[in-house]
Amino acid sequence: MSFLFNQTTDGSTYFSWLMSGLLWTLFLWVTSGVAAFALGLIVGSFRTAPSMALQLIGRCYVQVFRNIPLIVQAFLWYFVLPEVVPRPLGDYIKSVAPPWASFVPAVIALSLYTGARVAEQIRAGIKALPEGQLKAGHALGMSTFQCYRLVLIPQALRITVPTLTSETLGLLKNTSVALTIGLLELTAQAQQINEFTFNTFGSFGSVTVIYLVTALLVYQVAALIERLVDIPGSRVTVSRG
Repeated sequence: MSFLFNQTTDGSTYFSWLMSGLLWTLFLWVTSGVAAFALGLIVGSFRTAPSMALQLIGRCYVQVFRNIPLIVQAFLWYFVLPEVVPRPLGDYIKSVAPPWASFVPAVIALSLYTGARVAEQIRAGIKALPEGQLKAGHALGMSTFQCYRLVLIPQALRITVPTLTSETLGLLKNTSVALTIGLLELTAQAQQINEFTFNTFGSFGSVTVIYLVTALLVYQVAALIERLVDIPGSRVTVSRG
């Protein structure tokens, strides 16, 4: 892997290219993750709300954004959106300088796609709770919004931590889709290094290690959070007769 420290045409090193790609990957991952989590909470709550209208809105959102391939959504936001909005807005979008011209569509695509998946996990977490909790909240004088905010959603989040961990790791890997619309994230930098050095194994092998180490660190943090928020007595234990 010594070739990574060779000088590049811009005076830096290939290793610095990888670190730049890693920073953009992490920035894209965190930004999209926060937005997807917020969307997932809202839409997942809609999916279980007493209102049929809210249920329909949540269902439509999930069916649309979960079932369109992520790469197609990225292309739609990057290539198609500037052509279908009013011309002044489209010209402004086209004039945005890189890397933001690629970063923003990538965030939108990843957020909407992952948000639909998170929404289904939140819905499953709420559905796993006893049905009487919402009625009990109403009996205590709480509104439906207060019941969700103070009772149902906190419990659902604690239940869904393991599945949200998997979704977080999936989002980290999905950030590589951004290379198709020009963002020089980690995988794109590996491809660029390969084109300059023709060292395919070294380029993509280094990126593989970086992805693996990052994912393992995220998993360890998520496992710690899972232990901290674990509900006592909620786990099923199997006796070893």
